[in-house]
Amino acid sequence: MFAACLLMISYVVATSSSSSSLASAQLDFGNVRLDHILWGEHDTQLHSAAKRDVSTSSTRVADPACSNSPSTRSCWSQGFNVATDFDAKWPTTGKTVSVHCQKLVINTGADWGDRITVTIRNKMQDNGTSIHWHGIRQLKSVTMDGVNGITECPLAPGQAQTYSFLATQFGTTWYHSHHSAQYGDGIFGAIVINGPSSSNYDFDMGPTLLNELYYQPAFQVSALTNAKAQMGQPGPASDGILIAGKGKNAANTSGSYTQYNMTKGKKYLFRLINASMDSALRVSIDNHTMQVITADFVPVKPVVVDSVMLAIGQRYHVLVSANQAVGSYWMRAVVESACASACKVTGGLAVVSYGGAPPGNPNSSTTAIDRGCNSPDPLTPWVPNTVGNSTAFINQAKQLDVNLYLPGTTTNNANIVVWGVNMSAIDVQWEIPTLNYVATGNMSYPQTENLIEIPKQGIWTYWIIQEVQGGIISIPHPIHLHGHDFYILGTGTGKFDIDKDPANLTYSNPTRRDTATLPAAGWLVIAFPTDNPGAWLMHCHIAWHIAEGLGVQFLESKSLIAGGSPQSPGPAWNNQCSAWNRYYSTSYWKKDDSGL
Repeated sequence: MFAACLLMISYVVATSSSSSSLASAQLDFGNVRLDHILWGEHDTQLHSAAKRDVSTSSTRVADPACSNSPSTRSCWSQGFNVATDFDAKWPTTGKTVSVHCQKLVINTGADWGDRITVTIRNKMQDNGTSIHWHGIRQLKSVTMDGVNGITECPLAPGQAQTYSFLATQFGTTWYHSHHSAQYGDGIFGAIVINGPSSSNYDFDMGPTLLNELYYQPAFQVSALTNAKAQMGQPGPASDGILIAGKGKNAANTSGSYTQYNMTKGKKYLFRLINASMDSALRVSIDNHTMQVITADFVPVKPVVVDSVMLAIGQRYHVLVSANQAVGSYWMRAVVESACASACKVTGGLAVVSYGGAPPGNPNSSTTAIDRGCNSPDPLTPWVPNTVGNSTAFINQAKQLDVNLYLPGTTTNNANIVVWGVNMSAIDVQWEIPTLNYVATGNMSYPQTENLIEIPKQGIWTYWIIQEVQGGIISIPHPIHLHGHDFYILGTGTGKFDIDKDPANLTYSNPTRRDTATLPAAGWLVIAFPTDNPGAWLMHCHIAWHIAEGLGVQFLESKSLIAGGSPQSPGPAWNNQCSAWNRYYSTSYWKKDDSGL
């Protein structure tokens, strides 16, 4: 059961001519709905991945002939546009934003270059929490990443915490709890940061959250999934799929559909977000094509498709032209079985209705669309980058093997099966986060932290992620990296061949995003530059898999976040850990998974 709008918002924004504006909110997490939304809609910035001499503002003057409008969406303000490298610079906004709570929406009005500040109040009685801002780069703000056991201690019941970060990117993303499987019980929502676009449109439909509905609590589903894994079996199927918080049950006896209204002849922006726990979803609208213009936070050269497949955590901006006969059409979010996703219904539905359409549900039908666990064909970033070459790759690449394995037995001789990387399942310590080790100079990290140190700044790192052949279970995994976008140099089935495959990878302007699919029994090759010191988690975004240990953390340039540095934890951070340790020492409920 989810409450209505419990997020008693008080939004105040400070204005300064020399610093970016501050959008702030207070979120009370008690019984929280699935579809609370942080939403705005303006702009952010781009980074050149080759060099990271990063400024925090720009003195470029505004171009009065280029403002953001339906016919000039590539423009923004202050001379910034969709071709700006947002890794290198972003606007200084200097504006005031006021925010209020309207039913399910928390409207930050956040623009590219704003500073966003959110205060979390934990009103749950028997759970800690930790809020991660998915895809937000957190440049020079690693303590704001919201990952308990790595960048912070959990927030104890009755306590409050303030997150503050600069919107150096623009587009659509989401926030969610990173406290074990907790986000499956409703602690997540959308974030929109207004900015330019690689194609024009007339109207913005706002964020569309897509997620499963489970009738059982998320922690129970996680436990059942782990029990099934002991026998090499999949976990429980979800009970339904929601589009923007609405849907009907399997018997079609209760519920309702989200409705999107369009005017014939106009073009609309849909911001799609897969906020599921276990399901990859393929989205289409009957009789309509979609033009993909953004993948995660990255503007791309427009591509026309019949449907888009969203792995968990992925986002797409798609444009839909209202160019069909006046009427109503089904929007479909189909569970992609090719990704090993399972649901008791085929997917979720919403209604797309033209002005003047007769009342009632659509009678449209879907046409045959390509299926499979694949994103659209390789998407070309609008801002180009070159990511080394095959020689650099061969000299520097490291391999991470992913598999389901048996590390041992319990005291009653039952098998323990976990997902791991290089035969090690991550298992963080809520009470001693990684940043605590760094701040105190204690380098005796437990092996179960799955910590990989990257000491140098300004270098490219290359990673071959390989699902081991012949494992107990072989399925695709949505891989998400914190603190960075990564570049997808290639994917394939079977075993990566270090002698042959490097020559066939894409080094010139490869697809860039923060979440990508590792094929079943296959490989995914990614690269990212060391330009953001911190402790950054990389993990499978299937909630049950990260709960069972499928993740690593990259400790990047630890000397730059060590105790006494501007980015090291401060008094409020330490106080939060003290409050958590006081609570947890007498808490009945203890961590029984990775903690993530």
